[in-house]
Amino acid sequence: MKKYTIGQIINYTKNLLVNDYLLKSIYVTGEISNCKYHSMGHIYFSLKDETGSMPAVMFKGNVYNGLKFKLCDGQAVVAKCSLGMYEKTSTVQLYVTEIVLAEDREGKLHAEFLKLKERLYEEGLFDFEKKKKIVKYPKSVGIVTASTGAAIRDIMNIAKRRNPYVQLYLYPARVQGEGAAATIARGIEVLDSMGLDTIIVGRGGGSIEDLWAFNEEIVARAIYNAVTPIISGTGHETDTTIADYVADDRAPTPSAAAELAIPDVMSTLDTLRLYRGRLDGLFRQKFNLYMAKHQILRGKLDKKSPEQSLLTNTQRLSDYHDRLGMLMERRLERLHASCQENDIRLKNAMADLYRNKLHRYQVDVTRLNGLSPTAKLINGFGYITSEDKPVRSVNDVSPGEKLGITLSDGTIEAEVTGKQTADMNR
Repeated sequence: MKKYTIGQIINYTKNLLVNDYLLKSIYVTGEISNCKYHSMGHIYFSLKDETGSMPAVMFKGNVYNGLKFKLCDGQAVVAKCSLGMYEKTSTVQLYVTEIVLAEDREGKLHAEFLKLKERLYEEGLFDFEKKKKIVKYPKSVGIVTASTGAAIRDIMNIAKRRNPYVQLYLYPARVQGEGAAATIARGIEVLDSMGLDTIIVGRGGGSIEDLWAFNEEIVARAIYNAVTPIISGTGHETDTTIADYVADDRAPTPSAAAELAIPDVMSTLDTLRLYRGRLDGLFRQKFNLYMAKHQILRGKLDKKSPEQSLLTNTQRLSDYHDRLGMLMERRLERLHASCQENDIRLKNAMADLYRNKLHRYQVDVTRLNGLSPTAKLINGFGYITSEDKPVRSVNDVSPGEKLGITLSDGTIEAEVTGKQTADMNR
């Protein structure tokens, strides 16, 4: 179960009162009681009648402009006010902007206004569900107002600025004085029969007497009975007439009514041009993007084409052939250079090897000569053999045995005649 605070309830109730269209500007008749002038210039009092009493306040700024006499208890008055709530005490009270004595002409008109308003309200002429929807983009707009004056000039200027293509139809009506209400009602009927998109009814500001034609029942019923949607724009922002309550839409001034009835087509065209420019820019951007993608895909497709592949491979084969020839030529040049270099190295190596071998040969020959038995025979030595066997000792031969003595320049044949053993101890 959701719970609420007192403050939430107070704020909700206050918003209901403040946002109620009918309670924003109302006229209340009653008798003044408990009237007190505050030191700040405000007036606090109550308005009562035979049914009850309601607190009211008139602030200093409104006292100066909206009160022309000394307010005191017992006076019968008509007060223009709005309904609100004082949050501190949760009190529903009237916030008064103007007060006139009920005995005055203006006070009597206020009383008549309230009576007619109440009666028409009871009949259902103010029902929101019966109000017609205003055409968003009208081609023709009717205007019921005086042919001279600020209202028609303002409406025409606004229409020219916002949508110079809309067709305006003026019914020149009297908007003040005797017979004004009849001409206004007649103007509504005439323009309604023309099948227009929207009708504007209104005039500039003034006193309640100046605006009274728009509070007449004949005007209210003409608006209610019309088939064409009607916008009421009467007086200034603070003025409210019976025509405002009955109309399908209400504007605070004739100029505001023209703005409600005629959309700002020129601004819309400027916006559309802006959107068109953005759309063109986006289109060009997308187009360029897709063209780039197309070129990429086209390139990929061309690469995969058999003809293109053949041309590419042919070109590649030609490049490979040229590169192979160049590589083989360079390889041959390098091999030739390497062969020449190796030939030189081989020749040098062979020469070095030959010199080394020759030197080694010479050394070996010298050593061999040093070890050769024949080399030792040069100085008177000889080599003795018996039956081709070397004689190493005297004991190896016997007298009468044939010997061979080999000298450096030949061999001598000899016979052993005797032998003598050497004394090894000497």
